Amino acid sequence: MSVQDNIRLDEEFLASWDSHDVDRGLAVLSDDVVWYDVASPEPMHGKAAARAYLQAWYTAFPDLKSKVKGRLVTEDQVATEVEFTGTNKGSLQFSSAAPVISPTGKQVRGKGTYFLRIRDGKIVELHTYPDTMGLMMQLGLMAQPHS
Repeated sequence: MSVQDNIRLDEEFLASWDSHDVDRGLAVLSDDVVWYDVASPEPMHGKAAARAYLQAWYTAFPDLKSKVKGRLVTEDQVATEVEFTGTNKGSLQFSSAAPVISPTGKQVRGKGTYFLRIRDGKIVELHTYPDTMGLMMQLGLMAQPHS
């Protein structure tokens, strides 16, 4: 695919996050997508696992919005830096191996990066790196380091 096609694919992926539309997000993923997330000890395989991951974020932060801070694009890969905001109004679970965290009601401003590998117009592999430590501190679940 062209660089412009991959930018449009990434824009659609981000739009699905901002609209909290799981099906819209899944539409840009291949059926055999593999998703690696820094907070998950094992990769997620397939759209069912991707659905659960997306829904967990939308449940925890129902007003989640993202903004692109930087992006690098090739014919088969996209690297994007994002900033996001949201209010923790629902239960949060970073991975199936992590405990469920009750809603705090606190607003967060987070940062993260992700890398997409694209084949035949679909995302076949994702690597996501949300700043989970920063989120935990903002939610009051982890002490801020002393300087």
